[in-house]
Amino acid sequence: MRRLSTQDQDFQQVFADLLAFETVNDPELLKTVDQIIADVREHGDEHVLKLTQQFDRHPAHQFSDLELTQDALKLAFEGLNSEVREALELAASRIREFHQVQKQDGWTYVDALGNTLGQKITPLDRVGIYVPGGLASYPSSVLMNAVPAHVAGVPEIIMVVPAPKGELNPLVLAAAYLAGVSRVFTIGGAQAVAALAYGTETIPSVDKITGPGNRFVAAAKRAVFGQVGIDMIAGPSEILVYAEGENNAQWLAMDLLSQAEHDTVAQAIFITPDEQLLNDVAQAIEEHLANLPKAEIARTSIANRGALVLVKDRAEAIKLINQVAAEHLELCLDEAQEMAEDIRHAGAIFMGRYTPEAIGDYCAGPNHVLPTSGTARFSSPLGVYDFQKRSSLIMCSQEGVKTLAKTADILAQEENLDAHARSARYRYQ
Repeated sequence: MRRLSTQDQDFQQVFADLLAFETVNDPELLKTVDQIIADVREHGDEHVLKLTQQFDRHPAHQFSDLELTQDALKLAFEGLNSEVREALELAASRIREFHQVQKQDGWTYVDALGNTLGQKITPLDRVGIYVPGGLASYPSSVLMNAVPAHVAGVPEIIMVVPAPKGELNPLVLAAAYLAGVSRVFTIGGAQAVAALAYGTETIPSVDKITGPGNRFVAAAKRAVFGQVGIDMIAGPSEILVYAEGENNAQWLAMDLLSQAEHDTVAQAIFITPDEQLLNDVAQAIEEHLANLPKAEIARTSIANRGALVLVKDRAEAIKLINQVAAEHLELCLDEAQEMAEDIRHAGAIFMGRYTPEAIGDYCAGPNHVLPTSGTARFSSPLGVYDFQKRSSLIMCSQEGVKTLAKTADILAQEENLDAHARSARYRYQ
């Protein structure tokens, strides 16, 4: 794992290069995805089935074989052992409780002219959630996407999840049952995104698509944006850990590896003003890699995109943290809440020495669908607000319109929009 110091002459350039990552700009990838989308739009169920048989080697003979019944979801839930079922239920309840607090209500007020103004909050009609599939899939992603949609009041939630060779993790199906998913299709890739965006004979088109996926899924989401809404273009997982003072190097090292094990292009960065702690964490990482099941992935990740960064002090660290705008940020120090006040850009901030990022992935309550690749500078975690839309409310009183229409008349004339001006003028003359 490379070591950097802010005192190095070329630090800023090296650090900027480390952070640079292109998610879905490969021309060949985009060309392939565009063709898949076009074919799904033209041939519907038939082409989705064909691609699912081809890419996932799914044994389905007809499209109806790709949809799971509610009974199948219920059976998966009831078939869990009690310990796993209770863990899933606790996670779901905590996620639901947190997102209930996010739920917004409409509002109105009457201004000094007697006009009524306000905002109406309406849930989306139908959303699609993409969940990575196979036996190594993520029930937590089901909960994090479906629960806030359900809390928002979305009437219909369509889930797509690839099932390589027809295999699915029963826990994913159980999570779908627990989260209130309406329909589940065992399809994935760009073809699943296209089916959700444009609809097929069987799959209804949705208003928004959320959830993580591979680069084909990310490219497809970008391509269909505008036809439907999307949550974000997600890049590889990221974690930035800052620590000072008394800390357990073994804990910190494992926190870094918890994201490095996701993907060979995941990013784990450790920042500290304490050189001895930096050395201890580096050693602990090597010790953990000796017995980590996904050591090969994690080792490649930290070698290619990881870094141990020595800074002068906390103030210098804060500047770097805001520059990175990491998906996950751990602040492992006594004054974590105080330091968090100075953090402007981060997807989620884990404060204190007893708050590993892994808890946020599963059961803390806040959403684990977070902005990556520096996009925390301008975007936010997935939430109830992503499944609601806002309509402005305007109702002029007979007296109030006299003032507002005259103002509109004047401004419309200045913009050379005569019909606008006359429309307003009729109301006050």
